[in-house]
Amino acid sequence: MNLLRVAILTAIAVASASAQLATALDLNDRGNQASEAGNYDEAIRQYREAIETFSRGLKIAPNSALLYRWRGHRYLSVREFDKAMQDLQRGARLDSTIYGIWYHLGIVRFVRRDFAAAADAFTRALPIAPDSSERSGATDWLWMSLARAGRQAEAKALLDRHPDTPPGGNAYTQRLRLYRGEVSPDSVFTPADTSDIQVATLSYGIGNWYLVRGDTAKARGWFERSVASGGWPAFGFIVSEAELRSSRAH
Repeated sequence: MNLLRVAILTAIAVASASAQLATALDLNDRGNQASEAGNYDEAIRQYREAIETFSRGLKIAPNSALLYRWRGHRYLSVREFDKAMQDLQRGARLDSTIYGIWYHLGIVRFVRRDFAAAADAFTRALPIAPDSSERSGATDWLWMSLARAGRQAEAKALLDRHPDTPPGGNAYTQRLRLYRGEVSPDSVFTPADTSDIQVATLSYGIGNWYLVRGDTAKARGWFERSVASGGWPAFGFIVSEAELRSSRAH
């Protein structure tokens, strides 16, 4: 096969993979829109269609780290954690500079209660976070991972460094104020915090804060509130489900 033919076939493959990625991201966006509207059955359907489309893309471009990043994210959304782990780890081996790979790998490891490995992933994510909102999220999850791994001194040192400056202005910003002792647990919520995703996210953070402090009863109450919110796609909701399953197992 001559070099020109190789170049042409490569260009066609790249274009085809790019088209699959664009289609899958459109399905992904539709799933997000359905989630925001509270239509979670539709969101699951769109996310699973996106997974199928990412998979078709990977048949064309098997070394696309971005395709693994997005398929892994959506496997996480539909609670297929083993598949999410495999995709995100493969993506990280292909390209270690993609923030979304490390962030979502950290979430999967946290759900699986491998807190030390989660801390490693969020440590990799934090310096390459693309904006203040993502820096707040990565800082929050890194603090939780370190605290749950029993590395309290490192967790405190992280907060003291303020890597989340300027604040992201999101739910993670509000949770970080709790961790730093700037607000009480009863003051984390504001009157504007009424959406199911926001309630799920804030409730998990408060519950984990209580769990780190040894108050399992209050922690459970907040995890239950997170799940009762109905904010199914939120990572706080997903991890609250895992926390409640773990507490029942013990």
